[in-house]
Amino acid sequence: MRILHAAAEIYPIVRTGGLGDVLAALPKAQRAAGLDARIVMPAYPAVKARLQGLETVAWLGQLFGSPRVSLLKGIVPDGQVPAYAIDAPGLFDRPGSPYLAPGGVDWADNAIRFGLLSWAAAQIARGLLDPDWRAEICQAHDWHAGLVPAYLAFADDERPKPASILTIHNLAFQGLFAPDAVGPLGLPPSAFHPGGFEFWGKLSFMKAGLVYADRVTTVSPGYAREIATVEYGCGLEGVIAGRGGDVRGILNGVDEGVWDPATDPNLPAHYEAGDLAPRAEDRAALLAEFGLEPPAGPLFGVVSRLTHQKGLDLLLDALPSLLARGGALALLGSEDPVLEAGFLAAARVHPGRIGVRIGYDDRLSRRIFAGSDAILVPSRFEPCGLTQLYALRYGAVPVVRRTGGLGDTVADATPEAIAAGTATGFLFDAATASDLAGALDRASAAYRDPVLWRKLQAAGMACRFSWDVAAASYAELYAELSPPSAAAPPASRSKSGSRRRPPA
Repeated sequence: MRILHAAAEIYPIVRTGGLGDVLAALPKAQRAAGLDARIVMPAYPAVKARLQGLETVAWLGQLFGSPRVSLLKGIVPDGQVPAYAIDAPGLFDRPGSPYLAPGGVDWADNAIRFGLLSWAAAQIARGLLDPDWRAEICQAHDWHAGLVPAYLAFADDERPKPASILTIHNLAFQGLFAPDAVGPLGLPPSAFHPGGFEFWGKLSFMKAGLVYADRVTTVSPGYAREIATVEYGCGLEGVIAGRGGDVRGILNGVDEGVWDPATDPNLPAHYEAGDLAPRAEDRAALLAEFGLEPPAGPLFGVVSRLTHQKGLDLLLDALPSLLARGGALALLGSEDPVLEAGFLAAARVHPGRIGVRIGYDDRLSRRIFAGSDAILVPSRFEPCGLTQLYALRYGAVPVVRRTGGLGDTVADATPEAIAAGTATGFLFDAATASDLAGALDRASAAYRDPVLWRKLQAAGMACRFSWDVAAASYAELYAELSPPSAAAPPASRSKSGSRRRPPA
């Protein structure tokens, strides 16, 4: 089966969060299972520098306002996955992140930039750009590729169409743009209505994917249930609930070859579940790196974007409880200037107890997983969460809010679960500092019992969230989709307008 993944980032070339990790691991696992999985992404400078065997597949000329667009093809070196790269220097050869200018604001032409990604993915999937390959399934990841199902639905020639899937990694980011973007993107104006891609007077890339995709997936079963509710649906809960059984959650995994404390080159000492003694060296190194004194209680670690979603404001308010139980904190993250300032101020007030690094550092994040006693993930919502999965893999006990994938992957240390040997962490329910403080107190009490703490670590490290399992679940989903040539488009996804040329 031929699968094309369309996404805006991939680890370790271009990464802003878990999306990049997924695109690095899932296609690799699918290829290992015998599927012909490929990726299409923008040709950022880092992508052109890192893809191996890069060659030009097609010259596309002037498209989407870019004077020169071409399609490149190469190999992702870490997974040997074929990858297409859309080379439009005027759109993608820029400083900053894939989505933000150096000043931290969205690029003004993001609708055009990621519209081109979606359009090119749809053309590749249909076999119109690479004469040697077309897809049976085109899987669009998050809003950046949300128009892929729409471009496929609105194609009005007789060529076979691949089935489409929208995978939601975070519904809070929806790709909302002014309605005057519809024309330049080559979309039919007749579909700009509440039953199409219009959302409160704006064009929504995410809604387009939700409406026109053949199936919709999220990255955990818990999040799939949550986004059909008002609390978590971000205004799209009605659309999601209306898709019914077309929406399902498939839990993300961990690339165990990349995330392995027995071989991770970033760690001072290596260890396995059967022998955690060397982990003490990683803990000591982490304390030294953050300038912390050995605490009487647990060393808590945080690796996170500092945002309201991640609940880091709750942690700021709960710091007195953490410190009162003898704990210490090593935090790595950035984003919200107010939260950054708050944690830096706390570090100044509590030197030796709180250490803070602002920014993103892959090496240091791994050392936090390996050296911390516990990892904090107090998110208000969490589609899946990879942080807690990495923590389990590295023997750090997760303290998490019971939401989305966090509740799916961490087993609360209740007396029954402890007795059964299945407990792996500590969960709390309400998104309040007091509930978080209660979980910190429980974790600190358990830490004082070395036998119990080792039991929690062992149970966590025994968990297996392999991408092989996720790849098999996706394969089952793919098999449900009827051959594109035999499928008649539903009325809700009928073509609108006349045949549309690529935007110039």
